[in-house]
Amino acid sequence: MFQSTQTPGTRIKDYELLIKQLDALSEGEKDEIAILSNASALLNQFLSEVNWVGFYIWKDDELVLGPFQGLPACIRIPYGKGVCGTAVKEHATQRIADVHQFPGHIACDSASQSEIVVPIIVDGNIYGVLDIDSPTTNRFDETDQIHLEKFVNILEKHLK
Repeated sequence: MFQSTQTPGTRIKDYELLIKQLDALSEGEKDEIAILSNASALLNQFLSEVNWVGFYIWKDDELVLGPFQGLPACIRIPYGKGVCGTAVKEHATQRIADVHQFPGHIACDSASQSEIVVPIIVDGNIYGVLDIDSPTTNRFDETDQIHLEKFVNILEKHLK
């Protein structure tokens, strides 16, 4: 599990191992739900101070809840709404230190204080997003963002 007291070098090595595990687990698998399920389980196991890890999949012009680890969540998120919808609209990772300061934040779990959302883009089109919530403010830093984006890059490779 990643701990906030770990040195940056150790965290990076742990992320690299996590990404290799995702790649190995997904190799040769064609079922997207199976791939996303394992990915959410891996992240939930390895990340500390998180209360929700999962995916929303782009369907019929909105995000629809996909595989996740955590409490029940919002089922549908409109384009451009909340942190997830903004990630889709901007095609960019959203790293939010305090979700209560984010205009239009959708509170699926009142315990969530910070959030990171990474868009998943397959063949130039939005596939969905990786969404991770934390019950602590400012949980996600640049190291998390860089490596979660690499994690998503591996997912994109297997979701083609």
